[in-house]
Amino acid sequence: MEVSIEPSWKEEMSEEFSKPYFAQIASFLKTEKKAGKIIYPPGPQIFNAFQYTPFNEVKVVIIGQDPYHNPGQANGLCFSVADKVAPPPSLVNIFKELVDDVEVAPPKSGNLEKWARQGVLLLNASLTVEENKPMSHSKIGWDIFTDQVIRHVSDHRDHVVFMLWGRFAQNKEVLINTAKHKILKAAHPSPLSAYNGFVGCKHFSKANYWLREMGEKTIDWTL
Repeated sequence: MEVSIEPSWKEEMSEEFSKPYFAQIASFLKTEKKAGKIIYPPGPQIFNAFQYTPFNEVKVVIIGQDPYHNPGQANGLCFSVADKVAPPPSLVNIFKELVDDVEVAPPKSGNLEKWARQGVLLLNASLTVEENKPMSHSKIGWDIFTDQVIRHVSDHRDHVVFMLWGRFAQNKEVLINTAKHKILKAAHPSPLSAYNGFVGCKHFSKANYWLREMGEKTIDWTL
């Protein structure tokens, strides 16, 4: 597939883009589309997490599982939705925690692009999904690529905060050098688990405190 991606990422991940598994991902997506399958997010938005957050600007990484699978929701940033789309339940809980933690006004939009443009890499482990079929693309090779992204950020960036929400994200800790990065762990913000440790985790203020301690610019979490 022709990778339309921000230049710094194209350079940093060039080896991955040339590997057989990546060609297989492209082939799978083309075949599915020819068969009439509806894939989210739309093609031009698949790599939005990278488009909005150049490699050398990554300060925070938030890891999701896969894109929203309902029409009109996914926009290539984990947990984020397009403007004028109602925030799904997990994002509602993220916003509740955000408002309580850093005392910002309740966000008017579920679009997290503003965070991404400040250095928050909003990375789903799978970059695509079939309509109405959660985790349907979790075995096509995306995890190989996104694990390499996490590993590469860990190896070649300094002072990055990794927010690992839920068991799936926390399993990625093995890819991260904890000696030079900050790991923040909590339950997943889903209504099924948010009150088991996500609510009250204060990850937004903790991230900024640590970035400030490291001499890095903090994130303006207002939306």
